[in-house]
Amino acid sequence: MRSLNGLDSAALRPLWRAVHDRLSSGRPVSRVKVGPLDEEERSAVADLLGADRLPGRYATVSVVGLDELLRESVEAGVREVVVALLGPLDDLAGRRALATGARSELWAWLAGHPVVVAQPALLEWVDAVRRAGLVGGSVERTGDGLDRALRVVAALPATGVPLPVLAEAVLSDPHALDEGTRCAGLVLRALAALYGVDPPGDAQERRALWERAGVVEDELSPVVLVAGLRLGGVGGGVLRVCADAGHVAALTLAQVRATSFVGAPGNAWVFENPSVLAVAVARFGASCPPVVCTSGWPNSAVIVLLRGLAAAGATLRYHGDFDGEGVRIAAHVVARTGAVPWRMATGDYLSALGGARVGTSVGRVTEAPWDDGLADAMREHGLAVPEERVTARLLDELDECGRDVGRLP
Repeated sequence: MRSLNGLDSAALRPLWRAVHDRLSSGRPVSRVKVGPLDEEERSAVADLLGADRLPGRYATVSVVGLDELLRESVEAGVREVVVALLGPLDDLAGRRALATGARSELWAWLAGHPVVVAQPALLEWVDAVRRAGLVGGSVERTGDGLDRALRVVAALPATGVPLPVLAEAVLSDPHALDEGTRCAGLVLRALAALYGVDPPGDAQERRALWERAGVVEDELSPVVLVAGLRLGGVGGGVLRVCADAGHVAALTLAQVRATSFVGAPGNAWVFENPSVLAVAVARFGASCPPVVCTSGWPNSAVIVLLRGLAAAGATLRYHGDFDGEGVRIAAHVVARTGAVPWRMATGDYLSALGGARVGTSVGRVTEAPWDDGLADAMREHGLAVPEERVTARLLDELDECGRDVGRLP
């Protein structure tokens, strides 16, 4: 490259800047528009191009022609000249492609996250997060925030702990879930999607949603209904007395925590609705098999009890309503306690439905992680099957397979 003397004049700077910007786009460039130009700049451009008259305030310059002119005069192409004068070219198109790829990878990671896969109701939250876009335009910052939120969701429902305790245990920061933080907002919107409710609009609704997820200030409010279960400890004493009398026990979270799970039964049957427990104790009395009720969405007392049974070796067999919310509750219990869906497959739904043509709507249906065909069948028929409709059939099966009453050795 020959000397660039004369090409680096201030009067030609607008031309080189315009060419540099266009070439930095990463796209093919044939012409460059320069301007507005003052009288001196117009004269400098005309002299460089060998034009017989001055251009207007805006000039359109052929990149190919300029490249040929520069190669003849300084033995360097237009790219080499603008790089020498203004520095390296950018590749905006390439960077945009990389950014697009990074965003796609982020959303694919989010939709395929184990927490989301285990509870497909969260896909609604995934869509909302994606529509909201990146935080500050940053894929990395957005991904970090979503990872933190998903770690919290994975730890819920909690076992009746205060919010700062949960935040410290999961995120190593007692203030990470304080009111108004982005992480708290993400988690609450995820819980709203999971439970099928509107996102909380005020402080009272936010507290109620946290409490529903087991983040509470006391150990007395959450209660779990149990029948036919005999364990040790303070809570186990309550269970034994009620089981021997053929009654349902109502254990607080504090009592569950004071329970010893030594001697847990091989199987525990978990139902969504309290009416099933009422029918079970009426039928079996003091010989009732171990049954637990989630009473809809399980609270912290339910989760602590089920996890304790599972840790002691019990197989949790879960059954609930065949409707949209019932499937979401089932997915939640399975994901959080390791329970096994019991009589919750497509064939069970169709058998329970029979030839019914009218009934309660299934509502909003999300996928069932344990059966790919269940959601489609429910959408096709559109009718719910409440657990109460099949209670007698379920209890017959418990009677036939033998009743492990879980007595202490």
